[in-house]
Amino acid sequence: MVYRPPCAALGALLLTGHLVSAQYYKIDSTDAIKTSAKQLAYDLMTYYHGNESGGTPGILPGPPPAGDYYWWEGGAMWGAMVDYWHLTGDTTYNDVVSQALLFQVGPNKDYMPPNVTASLGNDDQGFWGMSAMQAAEENFPNPPSDQPQWLALAQAVFNTQADPSRHDTTCGGGLRWQIPFANNGYDYKNSIANGCFFNLGARLARYTSNQTYADWAEKTWDWVQSVGFMDSNYNIYDGAHVETNCTDINRAQFSYNNGVYLLGAAYMYNYTNGDSKWEERVSGLLDATLKVFFPNDIAFEVACEEHMTCTTDMLSFKGYLHRWMSTMTQIAPFTASKVLPILQKSAQAAVNQCTGGSDGRTCGFGWASGSFDGSVGAGQTMDALGAVSSLLIGQSDAPVTNSTGGTSVGDPNAGAGSDSFTGALTPITTGDRAGAGILTVLILGSAVGTFGWMSLGP
Repeated sequence: MVYRPPCAALGALLLTGHLVSAQYYKIDSTDAIKTSAKQLAYDLMTYYHGNESGGTPGILPGPPPAGDYYWWEGGAMWGAMVDYWHLTGDTTYNDVVSQALLFQVGPNKDYMPPNVTASLGNDDQGFWGMSAMQAAEENFPNPPSDQPQWLALAQAVFNTQADPSRHDTTCGGGLRWQIPFANNGYDYKNSIANGCFFNLGARLARYTSNQTYADWAEKTWDWVQSVGFMDSNYNIYDGAHVETNCTDINRAQFSYNNGVYLLGAAYMYNYTNGDSKWEERVSGLLDATLKVFFPNDIAFEVACEEHMTCTTDMLSFKGYLHRWMSTMTQIAPFTASKVLPILQKSAQAAVNQCTGGSDGRTCGFGWASGSFDGSVGAGQTMDALGAVSSLLIGQSDAPVTNSTGGTSVGDPNAGAGSDSFTGALTPITTGDRAGAGILTVLILGSAVGTFGWMSLGP
């Protein structure tokens, strides 16, 4: 169940729609896409200083007030860079990416480094875990044998989040946003934390052929629907507080939620050999995603973009959506004919507005306007890189498994019993453990513009 369009189909895709060449970045041929992606990758890496003298490997400058970026976004960026290598073949940054992913694993090799405890969410940990999972699926060069391995790291994140200590009976189950009970946001359960756990479970199920992971994934999806975080029309909402039994649902919608569930559902479709239930779920969620987040076939962050009330975190969401939807077309091939032309049009809009800065190639955030909006940063550049590099999906190998060429060494017991944050707490019983690598949003105040959602630190 792998979709890889032939070269002719890719050429037709790239040339569809009377493309308008961007001033600097061009995506009208495979070579042009690779050249543009290479420049975007370079520009993205200028925001990273962790490999410089005095820097901390793995993280972008932060967290606030020391810099704009929370811990999770570094993990997200390395996933984008693994994808960049996989899709273009450019090995320039591989050593830096490996160093970054390995430096932040923490003493128990489960992506819970002590120095981020004060803002450590299930979503933050999960994003690093998903990047490690991606490295395994794309056969990113394996670490030395005396270092943690990609698959084992993904399993460690999953296992820490599947441990009963991360789950309680409030709201009928589900993961909380934060891991340590003293963190602001521990009283909040959300879609992204549970979505990343669902995503990891589905991918581990396909990679290892272990049904236990699939059972966790299905249980998580069912809980998210039962609590109302995903409605009958496949709209996905942010989350709710445990004090209300999750009835005060924050109905803000963010594209990374849809992306993480779409990709996970596609993996479940693939793992179950095209089960009609998962085909229906993929189709329904895809239609909802295109309706909400792709007006006029251009990615748009509906909760904040119109009035530019987006936080630093939200400014990176479009890139994940593009990347995950493109991968979806390989493992759920029936989506390709609908999705690929839209991603191509959206990517063209992205590069058309990359005209800022003294070099005339700096990317902003608002793609739909067609002009540079002055909003710059790692997230905005990562969005454009994700959109452009994903156009090469038809020429890339599909994600592998341990029976189709995967070489990463796993450990099904990785991370077991390593969670040191909840040991002194009152037990919080059963559920499924979700790791979501992006910060979920808490409502802190009144509306600003259309939405006034503010995102707290991980």
